[in-house]
Amino acid sequence: MASLTLKKINKHYGAAHILRDVNLSIGDGEFVVFVGPSGCGKSTLLRVIAGLEDINSGELYIGTQEVSALPPKERGIGMVFQSYALYPHMTVYDNIAFGLQLAKTSRETVAERVENTARILQLDSLLQRKPRALSGGQRQRVAMGRAIAREPRVMLFDEPLSNLDASLRVQMRMEIAKLHRRLGSTMIYVTHDQVEAMTLADKIVVLNGGRVEQVGTPYELYEHPATTFVAGFIGSPKMNLINGTVTRVTRDSVSLQLDRLGDLDLSPIPVHGLENGARITLGIRPEHLQLAAPTHGPQGEVINIEYLGNERFIYVACQDDTEPLLIRDSGPCSPRLGDQVGLVIAPQQCHLFDQQGRSYPRVLIQQQGLLDEANQPVRTANST
Repeated sequence: MASLTLKKINKHYGAAHILRDVNLSIGDGEFVVFVGPSGCGKSTLLRVIAGLEDINSGELYIGTQEVSALPPKERGIGMVFQSYALYPHMTVYDNIAFGLQLAKTSRETVAERVENTARILQLDSLLQRKPRALSGGQRQRVAMGRAIAREPRVMLFDEPLSNLDASLRVQMRMEIAKLHRRLGSTMIYVTHDQVEAMTLADKIVVLNGGRVEQVGTPYELYEHPATTFVAGFIGSPKMNLINGTVTRVTRDSVSLQLDRLGDLDLSPIPVHGLENGARITLGIRPEHLQLAAPTHGPQGEVINIEYLGNERFIYVACQDDTEPLLIRDSGPCSPRLGDQVGLVIAPQQCHLFDQQGRSYPRVLIQQQGLLDEANQPVRTANST
């Protein structure tokens, strides 16, 4: 096990700047997930850590050792790829043992590590089978076993579940979570699946255009996104984002003129740093919007309903919107397509972002309950 530290990592492919001044610290034993849209650099960053890609500038440390110039085999890294990459002519035992044998590990040590790995991954009864006789989940466990048997300091996963069907992905997520708890290894996992990220990670790293957009626990990223990009990316379904203008600011409230919803008063919600006339973006999660009578609050028309059993996703168009608002609803009454409805917005659940897409930090402080009786931010050990 080991920690990782990345300092101003840059990676170019010709004129394309793929990774831009990436700074990141990963603690010993943490499970960290890289997420982001296609082309954001998450797989490239993983390959840089593994040593499969050279960096153009920056420093990479595993523990206290600077490894930027070291080849992959000297970094103590184990990697599980998107494809299983198993040797079809070899048994499960030989596939797991292959890396150890290449490293000229003694036969006794190879046997001991393969048996221990097979026991951890519940492959004991499959050691003499060949890959064609295994299910997709079993093949993926063999691929993980090949990495684990080398006892790496850090384990890397590059979208390992993307080739599995939905039910098998759920099972394998649980297997990987149990594996991390059992081994306590430092693990880094790349995925585009938010459910995998939210359920597996101790810490999530959101990447956007080769930059680290935000780092935090699943709770922090969902409840307190630092930018509109994170707000729109984390969460399924994503946060509703509505542009508007600040029309009035008082000590404990703010009034907005929203482009799509009209006037909205957020009270009581002490907000600092806002000015009259400022353009802002309001963010609200689908579960914090409620349907009401058409005479109550902002109004719109129901244009689509997705029934999921325990809940419904209701799409409401306001003023001929091209992008409707999304409401997560589990109430007993269901509206019908074409119904006119009102909307109730929970003020304490609103997020406000400036024109650069950055969250107003003192709004986040208020939402975390860190204001004193005078509505001033409480100083903490992490305050700046």
